[in-house]
Amino acid sequence: MAEIILIVEDERKLAELLRDYLLQAGFTPVLVANGTDALPRLRQVNPALVLLDLMLPERDGLDICREIRSFSTIPIIMITAKVEEVDRILGLELGADDYICKPFSPREVVTRVKTVLRRAGKITVQVEDLTLDEASYHATINNKNIALTAVEFKLLQLLMSSPGRIYNRQQLMNHIYSDDRIVSDRTIDSHVKKLRRKLSQVSPEVEIIHSIYGVGYKFEYLEATNPI
Repeated sequence: MAEIILIVEDERKLAELLRDYLLQAGFTPVLVANGTDALPRLRQVNPALVLLDLMLPERDGLDICREIRSFSTIPIIMITAKVEEVDRILGLELGADDYICKPFSPREVVTRVKTVLRRAGKITVQVEDLTLDEASYHATINNKNIALTAVEFKLLQLLMSSPGRIYNRQQLMNHIYSDDRIVSDRTIDSHVKKLRRKLSQVSPEVEIIHSIYGVGYKFEYLEATNPI
């Protein structure tokens, strides 16, 4: 399953923007809009990381951070519009793993999330016998290594993040290429073809990447109809 990121943020548009970018990066974001609901939701979904706004209605982020640290070492990234040094130091001394000031780039937040999770050794995705470790860009199926390029790894990572969900070619391009380069549909199709071949060579008894005609591709772990 994809890593769950709990976003505790009362600014709706900002929270939804972060949600969209984290989804595109292969995570499963969960939104909470106030401080009172943060801890019950955290216990319910058991996230890999918390993005925690400092200024929240009903209960502030520092108080929430303090209580989380009383029972958990889960990574916490604090988000705030307050840039005074005392706030930054206080947030980190309470146990926050990182601190981001508004305004910020959503891509920067995604990068910070990945960095903090990598330090915590938390970025792994597993479906059936297929496992991805983003920290090392290492992929295995049935404990056998799959030699993937960085592009192939990112492609598989996104598809695996939501089994059964259909991704169109534009969504795949946006995830694979973060520099807004122009890429044709044929390029994506070529990457998918190579990825399929490598997966089949290691585990011919299953079909993993499926084409949806006229729409895109999806991940589904199924027994192969014509194993190689």
